[in-house]
Amino acid sequence: MSTISKKICLIGDFGVGKTSLIRRFVDRQFSDKYLSTVGVKISRKSVEIIDSQQAKNMQLQLLIWDIEGSTKFKGISASYFQGAKGAIIVGDVTRPESLENISEHIQAFTKVNPQGKTVIALNKSDLIDAEYLEKYRQLYSFSDNKSFVSTYASSAKTGKNVDEIFQSLAHSMI
Repeated sequence: MSTISKKICLIGDFGVGKTSLIRRFVDRQFSDKYLSTVGVKISRKSVEIIDSQQAKNMQLQLLIWDIEGSTKFKGISASYFQGAKGAIIVGDVTRPESLENISEHIQAFTKVNPQGKTVIALNKSDLIDAEYLEKYRQLYSFSDNKSFVSTYASSAKTGKNVDEIFQSLAHSMI
């Protein structure tokens, strides 16, 4: 079985749960202690992908770049996007301003990587009612954007849709 490496970025405002999503996916752990990411932290995880076109399984090693939350000094993060094939754009459903910035994050990523794929993670979904989640999911589905793959309501705390987010992005990149 061949192994292919792909770089992906987790992008979003500070405190939306990017690091927590990565820890849940890679290490199967969750901590509610907030530690701000400075610069970038890189993690790795291999996932098995079924390539239906070639009727075989393949290993995809994800190089997961946890990029510091956006601030007024956004120029630095664009250089971190170089070479990425995909991004998970993360918003916190309890902080509407972080959701309003999602389209800006998509634009910043696709400006550097026009062929890149994006998945939206509406994180901390365990903290609001299901009726609001569905409204947010519909509102933050960018089906008119060719880079857009899907939108998920996620929770790093409970693990809801965490694997699905990464798997969906991985499948879209092969």
